[in-house]
Amino acid sequence: MRAANVVVALGLIAVGALVLWDALRLGIGWGTDGPKSGFFPFWLATSMIAACLGVLLQTGLRAGGGPFLRREALRPVLTVLGPAAAFVVLTQFLGLYVAAAVYMAVYMRWIGRHSWGAVGLVSVAFSVIAFFTFETWFLVPMPKGPVESWLGY
Repeated sequence: MRAANVVVALGLIAVGALVLWDALRLGIGWGTDGPKSGFFPFWLATSMIAACLGVLLQTGLRAGGGPFLRREALRPVLTVLGPAAAFVVLTQFLGLYVAAAVYMAVYMRWIGRHSWGAVGLVSVAFSVIAFFTFETWFLVPMPKGPVESWLGY
């Protein structure tokens, strides 16, 4: 467990340092029209690095270390990882919104054991709300699939 904590913390510190470097390149000060482009990434990366240093300190102070993942804990991890990996793959073929509806429906029914009515309502409503939020309100194009093409988007 200790080795996993150290490796992940050091990896995140490296990512944070990269974000800090790029934020400094963009500028972290205050411009005439508000904060410069690097202001928020700089402070987010600074916070992440501080948290990782806290993890490293806590890991160093903690005695002993067991395995990162015990055999009996592997099944719940794979139960979460499987649908998430399928969602990423499905997004390439079905688009983000349809893949999100499928992911949510499978997860709600398989893990949550919710009724089919609740599964259909929540998964479709979430995807429709996300579609209109990103595509019409924020004007952020997300990956689309054949259903969105068929609807004219």
